[in-house]
Amino acid sequence: MVESGMTLQMAEIASQRQNNASPRRAMLRKIAAFAKVGAMAGLLSACQMVPKAEGPVVVAPPDKPVETIEPGLPTDTDRHRVALLVPQTGPNADVGNAIANATTLALLDTKTERVRITTYDTALGAAAAAQQAVADGNRLILGPLLTEDVAAVAPVARAAKVPVLSFSNDSGVAGNGVFIMGFVPGQSVERVVAYARGKGHTRFGALVPKNVYGDRSAAAFRAAVTEAGGTLVAVETYDRSATALTGAARRIANAGAMDAVLIADSGGNAVRAVPIIKGTGGKQILGTELWNTDASLGSNPAMRGSWFASVSDGLYGQMAGSYRTRFGKAPYRLASLGYDSVLLTVRIAREWKPGTAFPMSRLLAADGFGGIDGIFRFNNRGIAVRALEVSEVGAGGFRTVDPAPTKWPQ
Repeated sequence: MVESGMTLQMAEIASQRQNNASPRRAMLRKIAAFAKVGAMAGLLSACQMVPKAEGPVVVAPPDKPVETIEPGLPTDTDRHRVALLVPQTGPNADVGNAIANATTLALLDTKTERVRITTYDTALGAAAAAQQAVADGNRLILGPLLTEDVAAVAPVARAAKVPVLSFSNDSGVAGNGVFIMGFVPGQSVERVVAYARGKGHTRFGALVPKNVYGDRSAAAFRAAVTEAGGTLVAVETYDRSATALTGAARRIANAGAMDAVLIADSGGNAVRAVPIIKGTGGKQILGTELWNTDASLGSNPAMRGSWFASVSDGLYGQMAGSYRTRFGKAPYRLASLGYDSVLLTVRIAREWKPGTAFPMSRLLAADGFGGIDGIFRFNNRGIAVRALEVSEVGAGGFRTVDPAPTKWPQ
């Protein structure tokens, strides 16, 4: 079941009031009847009248006792309380709502009756959302999405001993009860560099933006080239202006002999840089998971034959079709993280007693988990390590040239 949180009147309360409406109406009719008695006045309670005349007049109790409504969510002894923290308003609302819709889809697809998800809007304050989620008795937090929101939620969840399965790809926020499910750029870089080295490429260069993503990609690139036994020729950085990108592309093109160049940026920026890079000689172009969502890259002849590593899109395509049927529009690519977080939760819920603490050690299972994005498992830092495939850009789209593993080595 999926609920919407961060309101004082929850879905259960509305239902409870509806159930109590009938006995209350019956009681009011009885009160009205007694009001005709001149000796009666003053309603003091829902079930007793005190007249001015001598002798009490007792009203028959309603068919069902009126229950007291307490703040927060009622106790659920049959299902696990799980909180979903995503932006539902503000500039990131579309992505957040797509993730929330995907969790609904996963609950429907698994037909589980053991998990109950309540959604809290982080755009109203991530720390406040976490505090409300903990107060409502949730034992696991899915989300949040943004790095700064993870930083705000983590201490609240940690104090309550509630683990966090974030959708961030920032490895810097992982650990101490926080797990990240996002697509970490370093893994994509490592995978495509290893593949290129296996195909005989030895001298590597890279073009990376001046931001956190670029910094981490560059660090992963240097380590991957060394690990693969290649030679690092040059790494050029740039800010996100067109002029800076063009200048960096020219510098990397003339930096020395190299046979493979990584562009750790979006497909759109790669399209601008690749003709310049290839202008000084043929080079194998490598990309990251950022290219996965841009099937039009092959429309540029210079991009054809480029390789990039990412999660497989096979199962995602099926989920996207179901999503469109149910919600009337295409999902954001990150919606798969919400879907897979529910699959993981449902699997662990089979041996997790409702009302008890989430068994966090189960997240470190060596055999990991499977989902829309393939198999993954968490390392001891709380980072999702994913099995990635390598794809080649072609005129008609992407072609898988090295499939993702389907199981982890023993």
